[in-house]
Amino acid sequence: MPGHPRFTDDPTVVVVGAGPAGRSLTHRLIRHGVATTLVDPHPTRSWTPTYAAWTDELPGWVHPEAIAATTASIAAHAHRPIRIDRSYTVFHTDGLQRSLAVDDATVITARAREVAEHHVVLDDGRVLGATHVIDCRGPTGHPRPRQTAFGIVVPTAAARTAIGDAEAVLMDWRAPQSENSWDAGGPAPSFLYAVPVADDLTLLEETCLVGDPAVTIAELAQRLSRRLAGTGIDSRHAGHTERVSFPMLGAALRPWRCRPLRHGAAGGLLNPTTGYGVAAMLTAADDVAAAIVAGSDAVSVMWPARARAVWRLRVAGLGVLLDLDPAQTVDFFDAFLSLPPAAQRAYLSDRADLAGTLTTMARVFGALDASGRWTVLRSVSRADHAIGRASRRRRSSAR
Repeated sequence: MPGHPRFTDDPTVVVVGAGPAGRSLTHRLIRHGVATTLVDPHPTRSWTPTYAAWTDELPGWVHPEAIAATTASIAAHAHRPIRIDRSYTVFHTDGLQRSLAVDDATVITARAREVAEHHVVLDDGRVLGATHVIDCRGPTGHPRPRQTAFGIVVPTAAARTAIGDAEAVLMDWRAPQSENSWDAGGPAPSFLYAVPVADDLTLLEETCLVGDPAVTIAELAQRLSRRLAGTGIDSRHAGHTERVSFPMLGAALRPWRCRPLRHGAAGGLLNPTTGYGVAAMLTAADDVAAAIVAGSDAVSVMWPARARAVWRLRVAGLGVLLDLDPAQTVDFFDAFLSLPPAAQRAYLSDRADLAGTLTTMARVFGALDASGRWTVLRSVSRADHAIGRASRRRRSSAR
């Protein structure tokens, strides 16, 4: 094991991983005047997914070139059409990557073989010492459950035949043609997600929010074709397609106990009930950088007691989504999407709003029928037991 290097009084940081989490963190550390080294085997590899966020989640420093489109509201449909009066932003993926400049960092093209609190061992044997090491290599937790999706990019004029006059659609839970509804005993449900990605282009994506196992991408492609039947859109001839598959629980059950600090999906910044995480990564990057400059414990800054409690509730919420049958899933989202935007935001966006999270969960629970409530109670009880068992195993292994 390499010994701990000697440090100067000024903080130095090694960030491992150059995806959205690592690159944004490096970018902000540099802006805060922290000497930073970024390590990744492919640091300039282009990002391909479409990222989006609620506009009010974004920090003010996000550069305009990172934004592809912003809508004043967004539509949804469960049992009935719903309009959510909350602004929604879709990132320009290439622009986002470019805007997170890391020119003033030391960028090392290598794979990290060992990542510890104060040093990183590279695959060629080099050892990098730092006052802080932050692991941003992406999900390290359970490979399942997953979110999957298949999407196509089409001219916006053509997309209107599928989504009507809405600028964007967050979730359309109506079943594709040839399927009357998402029945209780039927296949796992999916929804249509539709957002502008350029002035005249729209992404139409069939999405399985979460599944264990998740709906396959091949099946989602077939569902999208059936959904678009009669609109004149042939998904087989789309100019650009998008395939999505990632674990929803990419972090440890208690990410605040991980050493070194993890940032991004592996650090609990991916919401395990929605799959959103980029806005949280961007915002938290400044919090981590400011803590390092101030000499504070970045883990404590990232994970105060309320944030830890909200994380546990979100993990329990993931279990609820997995336990709901298809019909109950639509009931659940009809109740949630019908809430005022402020109540939705309390649950979706603020990592430390414990009171707001509990209030929103209680309102959704109260809107469900008896069968839905029983499923929620049973699921939450199982989640509590699972977390308790995992905690006891860790304590036992530490003795």
